[in-house]
Amino acid sequence: MASHVHYVEGRGDDALATLRRFLTTLPRQPGFVSAELLWSEEQPGLYLVMSRWDRPASGLDVPDGVRGWAFETVDER
Repeated sequence: MASHVHYVEGRGDDALATLRRFLTTLPRQPGFVSAELLWSEEQPGLYLVMSRWDRPASGLDVPDGVRGWAFETVDER
């Protein structure tokens, strides 16, 4: 069975709080497996939520001011 990954990117002062709120909504969604909120010292002001799903997650409602992308895993080790 294919796995699915969804990324949401936010930038700026409000992005961390916005994506934390978004992260709390994910476990209630059908097909949710896991999610992480990511930050890198090398990309100040950029935050990502990476989530894994057992079905396509392309229909997620992402908050205003952030962008999201859905991917299907095509190879895995």
